[in-house]
Amino acid sequence: MTTRIEATRLIPGRGPVIDDGVVILEGATISYAGAAAEAPATPDAEVVVTEAVMPGMWDCHAHIMGFTRMSLEDTFRVPVALRAARATADIHRALRAGFTSIRDACGMGVAIGRAVAEGSIPGPHIYSANALLSPTGGHADLHDLPLEWFHDLSAREGTLRVCDGVADCMTAVREQLRVGADVIKICASGGVLTERDHPIHQQFTGDELRAIVEVAGMAERTVMAHCHGKPGMMAAIEAGVGTIEHGTYLDEETCDAMVETGTILVPTRMIVTELTAAGQGALTPAMWKKLLETNERHEDAVALAHERGVTIALGTDVAMSRPELPAAWGNQARELGLLVAAGLSPLEAIEAATANAPASLGPRAPHTGQLAEGYDADVVTVAADPSQDVAILTDLANITGVWKSGELVA
Repeated sequence: MTTRIEATRLIPGRGPVIDDGVVILEGATISYAGAAAEAPATPDAEVVVTEAVMPGMWDCHAHIMGFTRMSLEDTFRVPVALRAARATADIHRALRAGFTSIRDACGMGVAIGRAVAEGSIPGPHIYSANALLSPTGGHADLHDLPLEWFHDLSAREGTLRVCDGVADCMTAVREQLRVGADVIKICASGGVLTERDHPIHQQFTGDELRAIVEVAGMAERTVMAHCHGKPGMMAAIEAGVGTIEHGTYLDEETCDAMVETGTILVPTRMIVTELTAAGQGALTPAMWKKLLETNERHEDAVALAHERGVTIALGTDVAMSRPELPAAWGNQARELGLLVAAGLSPLEAIEAATANAPASLGPRAPHTGQLAEGYDADVVTVAADPSQDVAILTDLANITGVWKSGELVA
């Protein structure tokens, strides 16, 4: 089937906007994207006329968890069938909002992604890390549980995994590869929503980090490193990770190292701002203190990374299943406005959500994120021009069409 999209404004993902543009979809592939004056004739095509057309967006840091409160403990307290049912609705909301690809930064994405791929449920392309890896006592540990209980629960559920020493870290990576993970997710520093680890402190040693990256690389997977503090970021960059997630305490030296190595920053402004705005709620005093400190520093860190030329890819850290909750699925487009507030232009924010994003999968990056000949036909039509105001993308009424692999899905 051929679809011809005629747009007042064609936003290619990378490069300047094209006035009076045409995008032609031939099955799952884009056969033409450019000026209408140079477009080939398509007499049998289905014609769509729109104000703007752009690539389908990516959320490079989301959690397919089925949570209704921000608590890692719910990974084990809530039945997996209930969480999976919630997650089915979550990913459909993201697709409807124009997000055609999701990088699941730990969660049920391997299994949910299989259900999407086989056509059992609608949803975006899903690329999952499966389990989050950290050392004992790190950000993927549940600190108030007896360690024996945690190991048992971890083996049964599979979303969190602690590993210590080079050999155990290598085994943990191979476990994720065994179940079909597309990317490996690690904690290179402490985190916010855990009780006793500090966001600045490095967690894995240099030897452990290098072993993780080596085993992942042997299977053509890249490593995404949760990291707030500079020591962990520098160690992770030196070890060869593909992306730094969050990057709260980065500085000029960190940015320059990322530019030199091609390491991508996935800032996740949305979770920081929305959880802070929601108030302490069920967060412990220790978590709340860390969140306030992170919020105070985070926007400046993103602005500095942008100024120093670090490649930025959009990620949100959404995990919540009800859209009215903070950091909830379906609201991912809010991240674009937060990137603009940190100094990116609207077009740069869109590039972070489209053309820059596939590289977050390293060697397994799909040929998507741009409107160009030969690229995958993941495409969104919009009722107004988001290159002038990205807030347009936060209103579902403005998302007039979503194509995934050339099929109109929303």
